[in-house]
Amino acid sequence: MMTGIGPYLVTGVLLFTIGLAGVLMRRNLLIMLVSIEVMLNGVNLTLVAHSRQLGDVTGQVLVLFAMLVTAAEVAVALLVCMMLYRERGSLDVDIFSRLKG
Repeated sequence: MMTGIGPYLVTGVLLFTIGLAGVLMRRNLLIMLVSIEVMLNGVNLTLVAHSRQLGDVTGQVLVLFAMLVTAAEVAVALLVCMMLYRERGSLDVDIFSRLKG
């Protein structure tokens, strides 16, 4: 039995909305990073659902490459978070906004 694309799109939109709420409401840099990852997973889910609906694997290959780039980005971002925590003793975003000038 084949399911339609609707449940996948609703789940992707919910994931994106939860991630967006996490980015906008939280001030912790690590929580914001995780929320951005949740947003990206919502977008990836909708792209894979559309790709499957159309019967083309191009979207799935694009998601695979996006996940590979995301893994590298997360490694670098966690390293930056560790360095910032060692330097300032906190991951509060308001502290880092003072680093601008």
